[in-house]
Amino acid sequence: MVDLFIDRVLVKNNKERDELDTECEIVMGLQNRILMLFFASAACDGCQQFALTLSNFFKRLTDEFYVDRSAQLVLLYISLDESEEKQESFLKELPKKCLFLAYEDPYRRELEAMFNVEELPTVVVLRPDCSILANNAVEEILCLGSHCYRNWQEAAELIDRNFMISDDFEGKSMRSFSDPVRRLKYKVEDEKKKKKKRKKGRGRGEGGEAEVDGEEEGGGRGGGSW
Repeated sequence: MVDLFIDRVLVKNNKERDELDTECEIVMGLQNRILMLFFASAACDGCQQFALTLSNFFKRLTDEFYVDRSAQLVLLYISLDESEEKQESFLKELPKKCLFLAYEDPYRRELEAMFNVEELPTVVVLRPDCSILANNAVEEILCLGSHCYRNWQEAAELIDRNFMISDDFEGKSMRSFSDPVRRLKYKVEDEKKKKKKRKKGRGRGEGGEAEVDGEEEGGGRGGGSW
Protein backbone atom coordinates (compact mmCIF):
# COMPACT_ATOMS: atom_id res chain seq x y z
CA MET A 1 0.00 0.00 0.00
CA VAL A 2 2.83 2.35 0.85
CA ASP A 3 4.20 1.91 -2.68
CA LEU A 4 1.00 3.38 -4.13
CA PHE A 5 1.66 6.73 -2.48
CA ILE A 6 5.38 6.81 -1.80
CA ASP A 7 5.97 9.73 -4.21
CA ARG A 8 2.70 11.51 -3.47
CA VAL A 9 1.52 14.15 -1.05
CA LEU A 10 -1.37 13.15 1.21
CA VAL A 11 -3.22 15.94 2.97
CA LYS A 12 -4.96 15.69 6.35
CA ASN A 13 -8.52 16.95 6.54
CA ASN A 14 -7.84 19.26 9.49
CA LYS A 15 -7.75 23.04 9.77
CA GLU A 16 -4.00 23.15 9.30
CA ARG A 17 -4.15 20.91 6.22
CA ASP A 18 -1.04 19.08 7.40
CA GLU A 19 0.75 17.14 4.69
CA LEU A 20 2.36 13.73 4.62
CA ASP A 21 4.98 14.48 2.02
CA THR A 22 8.06 12.48 3.00
CA GLU A 23 8.65 8.77 2.61
CA CYS A 24 8.93 8.39 6.38
CA GLU A 25 5.58 10.14 6.98
CA ILE A 26 3.85 8.09 4.28
CA VAL A 27 5.22 4.85 5.73
CA MET A 28 4.22 5.81 9.29
CA GLY A 29 0.74 6.79 8.12
CA LEU A 30 -0.07 3.78 5.97
CA GLN A 31 2.10 0.83 6.94
CA ASN A 32 0.34 -2.21 8.43
CA ARG A 33 -3.07 -0.61 7.97
CA ILE A 34 -6.18 -1.35 5.98
CA LEU A 35 -6.84 1.44 3.49
CA MET A 36 -10.26 2.63 2.31
CA LEU A 37 -10.18 4.57 -0.95
CA PHE A 38 -13.37 6.62 -1.01
CA PHE A 39 -14.21 7.69 -4.57
CA ALA A 40 -16.96 10.30 -4.55
CA SER A 41 -18.16 13.66 -5.80
CA ALA A 42 -20.11 16.51 -4.25
CA ALA A 43 -22.37 16.51 -7.31
CA CYS A 44 -23.51 12.95 -6.53
CA ASP A 45 -26.56 12.80 -4.24
CA GLY A 46 -25.77 9.22 -3.26
CA CYS A 47 -22.28 10.31 -2.22
CA GLN A 48 -23.67 13.06 -0.05
CA GLN A 49 -25.98 10.63 1.73
CA PHE A 50 -23.31 7.96 2.16
CA ALA A 51 -20.71 10.44 3.45
CA LEU A 52 -22.50 10.74 6.79
CA THR A 53 -22.67 6.95 7.17
CA LEU A 54 -19.01 6.55 6.25
CA SER A 55 -17.97 9.29 8.66
CA ASN A 56 -19.81 7.63 11.55
CA PHE A 57 -18.38 4.26 10.53
CA PHE A 58 -14.83 5.61 10.55
CA LYS A 59 -15.26 7.51 13.82
CA ARG A 60 -16.60 4.45 15.64
CA LEU A 61 -13.42 2.61 14.70
CA THR A 62 -10.82 5.33 15.22
CA ASP A 63 -12.22 7.89 17.66
CA GLU A 64 -11.11 7.49 21.30
CA PHE A 65 -14.66 8.25 22.38
CA TYR A 66 -15.72 4.86 21.00
CA VAL A 67 -12.58 2.71 21.23
CA ASP A 68 -9.69 2.36 23.65
CA ARG A 69 -7.30 2.13 20.75
CA SER A 70 -7.79 3.26 17.16
CA ALA A 71 -8.29 0.60 14.51
CA GLN A 72 -5.53 0.07 11.96
CA LEU A 73 -7.62 1.81 9.37
CA VAL A 74 -7.03 4.74 7.00
CA LEU A 75 -9.67 6.65 5.04
CA LEU A 76 -8.43 8.38 1.88
CA TYR A 77 -10.84 10.54 -0.11
CA ILE A 78 -10.26 10.39 -3.86
CA SER A 79 -12.15 13.40 -5.18
CA LEU A 80 -13.86 13.19 -8.55
CA ASP A 81 -15.29 16.66 -8.07
CA GLU A 82 -15.64 19.16 -10.89
CA SER A 83 -13.90 21.96 -9.00
CA GLU A 84 -11.66 22.53 -6.00
CA GLU A 85 -14.45 24.48 -4.30
CA LYS A 86 -16.78 21.48 -4.49
CA GLN A 87 -14.05 19.21 -3.18
CA GLU A 88 -13.50 21.52 -0.21
CA SER A 89 -17.24 21.61 0.42
CA PHE A 90 -17.46 17.81 0.41
CA LEU A 91 -14.45 17.43 2.73
CA LYS A 92 -16.45 19.23 5.43
CA GLU A 93 -18.68 16.16 5.58
CA LEU A 94 -15.73 13.84 6.24
CA PRO A 95 -13.77 13.13 9.46
CA LYS A 96 -10.78 15.28 10.37
CA LYS A 97 -8.59 12.17 10.42
CA CYS A 98 -9.43 11.53 6.80
CA LEU A 99 -6.68 12.00 4.20
CA PHE A 100 -7.10 13.26 0.64
CA LEU A 101 -5.20 14.08 -2.52
CA ALA A 102 -5.01 17.71 -3.57
CA TYR A 103 -7.41 18.68 -6.34
CA GLU A 104 -4.57 19.53 -8.72
CA ASP A 105 -3.00 16.08 -8.29
CA PRO A 106 -3.67 14.06 -11.50
CA TYR A 107 -3.11 10.84 -9.54
CA ARG A 108 -6.78 11.01 -8.53
CA ARG A 109 -7.83 10.06 -12.05
CA GLU A 110 -5.08 7.46 -12.32
CA LEU A 111 -6.45 5.71 -9.23
CA GLU A 112 -9.95 5.87 -10.67
CA ALA A 113 -8.74 3.98 -13.75
CA MET A 114 -6.48 1.65 -11.77
CA PHE A 115 -9.38 0.35 -9.67
CA ASN A 116 -11.97 0.44 -12.47
CA VAL A 117 -14.33 2.76 -10.62
CA GLU A 118 -17.59 2.75 -12.56
CA GLU A 119 -20.06 4.05 -10.01
CA LEU A 120 -20.19 6.53 -7.17
CA PRO A 121 -19.85 6.26 -4.30
CA THR A 122 -17.21 3.52 -4.29
CA VAL A 123 -15.08 2.37 -1.36
CA VAL A 124 -12.16 0.19 -2.41
CA VAL A 125 -10.67 -1.64 0.58
CA LEU A 126 -7.01 -2.61 0.38
CA ARG A 127 -4.82 -4.87 2.48
CA PRO A 128 -1.45 -3.51 3.67
CA ASP A 129 0.18 -5.29 0.70
CA CYS A 130 -2.09 -3.39 -1.73
CA SER A 131 -4.18 -6.42 -2.70
CA ILE A 132 -7.92 -5.79 -2.86
CA LEU A 133 -10.17 -6.86 0.02
CA ALA A 134 -13.32 -5.35 -1.45
CA ASN A 135 -13.91 -3.72 -4.85
CA ASN A 136 -16.76 -1.69 -3.40
CA ALA A 137 -17.62 -1.97 0.29
CA VAL A 138 -20.46 0.56 0.28
CA GLU A 139 -23.21 -2.06 0.78
CA GLU A 140 -21.15 -3.95 3.36
CA ILE A 141 -20.66 -0.78 5.39
CA LEU A 142 -24.36 0.09 5.14
CA CYS A 143 -25.41 -3.41 6.26
CA LEU A 144 -22.81 -4.32 8.89
CA GLY A 145 -21.57 -0.97 10.12
CA SER A 146 -18.35 -0.94 12.10
CA HIS A 147 -18.47 -4.72 12.58
CA CYS A 148 -17.34 -5.33 9.01
CA TYR A 149 -13.89 -4.09 10.04
CA ARG A 150 -13.38 -7.38 11.87
CA ASN A 151 -14.01 -9.26 8.62
CA TRP A 152 -11.38 -7.15 6.88
CA GLN A 153 -9.01 -7.52 9.79
CA GLU A 154 -9.21 -11.32 9.66
CA ALA A 155 -9.04 -11.47 5.86
CA ALA A 156 -5.98 -9.21 5.87
CA GLU A 157 -4.46 -11.31 8.68
CA LEU A 158 -3.98 -8.11 10.58
CA ILE A 159 -3.54 -9.01 14.24
CA ASP A 160 -4.28 -6.39 16.83
CA ARG A 161 -5.53 -7.94 20.04
CA ASN A 162 -5.72 -4.56 21.77
CA PHE A 163 -8.43 -3.28 19.44
CA MET A 164 -11.94 -3.54 20.88
CA ILE A 165 -15.12 -1.66 20.08
CA SER A 166 -16.63 -0.16 23.25
CA ASP A 167 -19.77 -2.28 22.84
CA ASP A 168 -17.64 -5.38 23.44
CA PHE A 169 -17.01 -4.23 27.01
CA GLU A 170 -20.71 -4.28 27.90
CA GLY A 171 -21.63 -7.02 30.33
CA LYS A 172 -17.99 -7.90 30.96
CA SER A 173 -16.26 -7.32 34.28
CA MET A 174 -12.87 -5.64 34.13
CA ARG A 175 -11.86 -8.20 36.75
CA SER A 176 -11.54 -10.77 33.96
CA PHE A 177 -8.62 -8.83 32.51
CA SER A 178 -6.70 -8.56 35.78
CA ASP A 179 -7.45 -11.99 37.25
CA PRO A 180 -4.87 -13.90 35.18
CA VAL A 181 -2.17 -11.41 36.19
CA ARG A 182 -3.29 -11.52 39.79
CA ARG A 183 -3.28 -15.33 39.81
CA LEU A 184 0.19 -15.40 38.29
CA LYS A 185 1.44 -12.93 40.90
CA TYR A 186 0.06 -15.00 43.76
CA LYS A 187 1.39 -18.20 42.24
CA VAL A 188 4.88 -16.73 42.12
CA GLU A 189 4.60 -15.48 45.70
CA ASP A 190 3.37 -18.88 46.90
CA GLU A 191 6.29 -20.59 45.21
CA LYS A 192 8.70 -18.20 46.95
CA LYS A 193 7.10 -18.93 50.35
CA LYS A 194 7.32 -22.67 49.75
CA LYS A 195 11.01 -22.39 48.86
CA LYS A 196 11.71 -20.39 52.04
CA LYS A 197 9.91 -23.02 54.13
CA ARG A 198 11.95 -25.79 52.51
CA LYS A 199 15.21 -23.97 53.27
CA LYS A 200 14.19 -23.39 56.89
CA GLY A 201 13.14 -27.02 57.16
CA ARG A 202 16.50 -28.20 55.87
CA GLY A 203 18.31 -25.86 58.29
CA ARG A 204 16.40 -27.19 61.27
CA GLY A 205 16.89 -30.75 60.13
CA GLU A 206 20.65 -30.36 59.85
CA GLY A 207 20.85 -28.57 63.19
CA GLY A 208 18.74 -31.27 64.87
CA GLU A 209 20.94 -34.06 63.56
CA ALA A 210 24.03 -32.24 64.84
CA GLU A 211 22.51 -31.93 68.28
CA VAL A 212 21.57 -35.61 68.38
CA ASP A 213 25.06 -36.62 67.31
CA GLY A 214 26.54 -34.39 70.01
CA GLU A 215 24.35 -35.94 72.69
CA GLU A 216 25.28 -39.43 71.57
CA GLU A 217 28.96 -38.55 71.64
CA GLY A 218 28.58 -36.87 75.02
CA GLY A 219 26.66 -39.87 76.34
CA GLY A 220 29.41 -42.17 75.21
CA ARG A 221 32.06 -40.09 76.98
CA GLY A 222 29.90 -39.87 80.06
CA GLY A 223 29.45 -43.66 80.12
CA GLY A 224 33.20 -44.06 79.92
CA SER A 225 33.66 -41.96 83.07
CA TRP A 226 31.45 -44.16 85.06
